Amino acid sequence: MGAKASTVPIYAAENVPALIRGGLVMSWQMWTAFGIFLGFCANLAVYDVGRIAWRLQLGSAFIPAVPLVIGIWFCPESPRWLMKKGRYAEAYKSLLRLRNKPIQAARDLYYVHAQLLIEHKIIGTTNYAQRIVEMFTIPRVRRATLASFTVMIAQQMCGINIIAFYSSSVFSQAGASNLTALLASFGFGLVNFVFAFPAVWTIDTFGRRALLLFTFPQMAWCLLAAGFCFYIPGDSPAHIGMISFFVFLFAAFYSPGEGPVPFTYSAEVFPLSHREVGMAWAVATCLFWAAVLSLTWPRMLAAMGPTGAFGFYAFLNAVAFVMIFFWVPETKQRTLEELDYVFAVPTKKHMSYQLNKAAPFFFKRYVRMNKSATLEPLYTFDRVQSDATRSASVVQYNMEHQKH
Repeated sequence: MGAKASTVPIYAAENVPALIRGGLVMSWQMWTAFGIFLGFCANLAVYDVGRIAWRLQLGSAFIPAVPLVIGIWFCPESPRWLMKKGRYAEAYKSLLRLRNKPIQAARDLYYVHAQLLIEHKIIGTTNYAQRIVEMFTIPRVRRATLASFTVMIAQQMCGINIIAFYSSSVFSQAGASNLTALLASFGFGLVNFVFAFPAVWTIDTFGRRALLLFTFPQMAWCLLAAGFCFYIPGDSPAHIGMISFFVFLFAAFYSPGEGPVPFTYSAEVFPLSHREVGMAWAVATCLFWAAVLSLTWPRMLAAMGPTGAFGFYAFLNAVAFVMIFFWVPETKQRTLEELDYVFAVPTKKHMSYQLNKAAPFFFKRYVRMNKSATLEPLYTFDRVQSDATRSASVVQYNMEHQKH
């Protein structure tokens, strides 16, 4: 699972055009939500077959894996990986399958080649272990490391996996029967999948940072409301219904926000030279804290009760919101050169801007409804474009020199 989660977002990010990169890379998370939904369907289908039920529930994951592995066989190899191995003819054939026209394939072949030349200058003779160290020593890469760490740990801080891992137990804790608990879990999985679809459009329209800053406060109050609904008398028809409603609403806010953003964001924030090791770090962060959550939730539930445990994760949503506000820059529709410039801004400067410029602007514009309020931009990309043009000229000169 760790190898898959590290590989698929990078594979998608390398294959798709920058303009729609967010929407297509996040589809990995959307279909992950679909797989979780299928798992709940399998649990519901075999819940009443006796002691063998748990074996069938675990084994049912093999069924969708068969057509999946067959489909993967027909996927084109990443052109960038092929070019790193010197297999340019195969890379061009792969691009012909991934682009509408041969001229687009030729354009991207040259573009990736230019990137690889620059990357070779950056990496030099460094190995994988050295690049791990450089994630924390090179300022530009360190800021990307911090941002990816933030969005990944926030996925566990938001509390989604207490529902994904333990939804049936949560609803049973509320007094639901086994069948009712499985039906409620089925509903959670369905909502999680359906509401992932809007993110295909919103992630490239509103941006990664904007989606996170909007959805985290909503998830916080939904968890808090679900926790307080446990105080509704158990014999009331509204007891299970209100708990389920707020859990479903929580999933509806999660799916187009914190659900798709972390893996998309982590696959694009690192420079080419450190993308593989950076993505591995990000996924390791996410899955490590998922393991911590899965081990601590049962004891937390026993010690604090459902209201206290849900309230604790509502508080963590608020903490994650602050972390994202200060440490996560926006990356939507930015080129490689622009992202280098974005993460070249010191963290202290970014934090100061968000606190002293962005927050007052938001209050004036959207709370006081002052339409004349303006926000001074943190980044200006005119210099980036000129640098990119100059770099392209250097690469073109090197190619012609090597040819002669």
